[in-house]
Amino acid sequence: MKEAINSFLTYLTVEKGFSPNTIAAYRNDLKQLAEFATEEADKSGSLPSWASFGRQGMLKYLLNLKERNYAATTIARKVAALRSFFNFMKAEGTVNDNPSQNVGSPKVGRSLPKPISI
Repeated sequence: MKEAINSFLTYLTVEKGFSPNTIAAYRNDLKQLAEFATEEADKSGSLPSWASFGRQGMLKYLLNLKERNYAATTIARKVAALRSFFNFMKAEGTVNDNPSQNVGSPKVGRSLPKPISI
């Protein structure tokens, strides 16, 4: 699982030119997902793999984030990172389906600008 993450991060760095901060955020998000997927596989007595991590696993992961009181903006960023990761994995032929494909991202409200006082 780590090899796939490293391959994706290299792709983002070399081919997409993402900033170091974005790469660090994606690395953190994917590491957290890998740990969750490993724990879930251990519970079911199976070997962890991206190919076996389906839509059900993705929904459990998002529910776990919500239960841990992550902000909607953080969950939205993680969903975007995971969607990009699984699109990469599908293009590489590592997975057949993208489990995040039809998973909605939380709506993130925008605050109104503060008025300028003179």
